[in-house]
Amino acid sequence: MNIDQVLTRAVDQVLPSKEGLKKLMQTKKIRLYLGIDPTAKGLHLGHTVPLRKLQQFADLGHEVILLFGTGTVLVGDPSGRDKGRTLITQKEIDENIKTWKQQVSPIINFKKIKLKQNGDWLLKLKLKDIIKIASNISAIQLFKRDNFTKRLKAGDTVWYHETLYPLFQGYDSVVMDVDLEIGGTDQTFNMLVGRELQKKMNHHEKYVLACKMIMGTDGQQMSKTSNNCIWLTDSAEEMFGKLMAIRDEIMPDYWEFFTDKDMPKGDPLTVKKQLALEITSQFHGIKKASLAQTHFETTFQKKAPQFKDTIKQENNLIETIAQIVGSNSEAKRLISQKAVDINSQTVTDINQSIKKGDRLKIGRKTFVTVI
Repeated sequence: MNIDQVLTRAVDQVLPSKEGLKKLMQTKKIRLYLGIDPTAKGLHLGHTVPLRKLQQFADLGHEVILLFGTGTVLVGDPSGRDKGRTLITQKEIDENIKTWKQQVSPIINFKKIKLKQNGDWLLKLKLKDIIKIASNISAIQLFKRDNFTKRLKAGDTVWYHETLYPLFQGYDSVVMDVDLEIGGTDQTFNMLVGRELQKKMNHHEKYVLACKMIMGTDGQQMSKTSNNCIWLTDSAEEMFGKLMAIRDEIMPDYWEFFTDKDMPKGDPLTVKKQLALEITSQFHGIKKASLAQTHFETTFQKKAPQFKDTIKQENNLIETIAQIVGSNSEAKRLISQKAVDINSQTVTDINQSIKKGDRLKIGRKTFVTVI
């Protein structure tokens, strides 16, 4: 990828400006980092969006750091949370980190990327150091973050240690003296605090690159608390099957976020198979991915009559769907649960018209064209 592609693909925004960062990258090799707190043993595809971006910078020859938040994790990142996090133990931190390198090794070349832990400096801070860091950021600024105000309005508690989190994450930028920090859009507040600390304490500009967030198998933001994740630890068959279950309308994002290719044109089912094979191959190799595709086709597609390529149009939508699901009542139930799409648009009206050439998705795995 060239600089323009790296600064655009799967990127939500670059602050203070994309043009400024591009110019800096053209004049020198920059130092940048991505920080991840080891809050769980498993990583999901959503975590790989900024990780892939990190590798892209490394491939361009820049100095890249993957930072494990062994210090910040003890505080608990409040980003995107309506309630405070449960504090994690050191034993849990150590156990979580053990599996991470293996999970991301298919997409990260560790010969090009440095590994660091912010516990190496955060856990050594003394009271006077914390006071010095905190003196650069106003308390009002910290409490303005959206999830804090939401919790306060709801009558919930904002714990004081949570307000320290952005300060400690921001201090990482100061210690490593970076030119750029990468993270998801949920990290923008924390990254901007780091930018301010870098300017005030090191008199050094720091750019912020916020990657877009990905939707999970249910069309909602991918999160372990939502039970909609595609885990890097999933078997090839599980990963392929979950990828085949994503909604058609988010396929372009998956092609953009998890591949270096443009989404091909063609039948949605065929394009989704190509996508599932592409991503599954990254983590399991082409042989296992191909076997997973064969398993999917023989288990779900060829043995299930609902996977016919075409279906005859009946008097109305309900009767048309009933040919697949067996009864009008089951067809109505699926529509009421928003489990039927026509041409990638969710059906909400049982009386919606249907015509020849329409593409139906019924449930998660049924794709047919009306003839």
